[in-house]
Amino acid sequence: MKKLFLYFSLLLFIFGCKDETLPKPKAFLALEFPEAKYTPANLNCPYEFEINEISRILDAKGTGNCWLNINYPLLDATLFITYQDVNNNLDSLLMDAQKLPLQHTIKADFIEGDVYQNPAHRTYGMLYEVEGNAASQAQFYLTDSTSHFITGSLYFNQKPNFDSIMPAAAYLKKDIKHLMETLQWRN
Repeated sequence: MKKLFLYFSLLLFIFGCKDETLPKPKAFLALEFPEAKYTPANLNCPYEFEINEISRILDAKGTGNCWLNINYPLLDATLFITYQDVNNNLDSLLMDAQKLPLQHTIKADFIEGDVYQNPAHRTYGMLYEVEGNAASQAQFYLTDSTSHFITGSLYFNQKPNFDSIMPAAAYLKKDIKHLMETLQWRN
């Protein structure tokens, strides 16, 4: 009987002490961003718009020509805004603005362009939403077709990894849409 108990204990020890490695369950980031509160941007430029209160406007390299960097420290991202006067060069400005999103097709999984029109504010343009590991997650341009032309590009200050930045990119795309909807030209 002792031998049977000894064999049974030995078998239980051998087969009962397996160290199985189990895969970790998938997890999702639970990122929570503050509710967007918009305020008019205090600009000395031929245009005005509203920005999210969590952002900071910086003059782009001290140019003084209404090129702006809208910095989002909490999200580690920057929206680069460029402004140009239209001087019989609208076609070339439009071609350049439409080429910019195409430069990201190598890394992008999908690029969607949405036409934007607001006749009340005399603003017309496009918003390009980029999905995938591209350097820029959104780009846009706005014009009044006669005097003003603005482009914007969203970049994160880290190596592109769409799965990681997707929640922040979605949050910032809403800000970009709000900027486009509130943009007005000054005379």
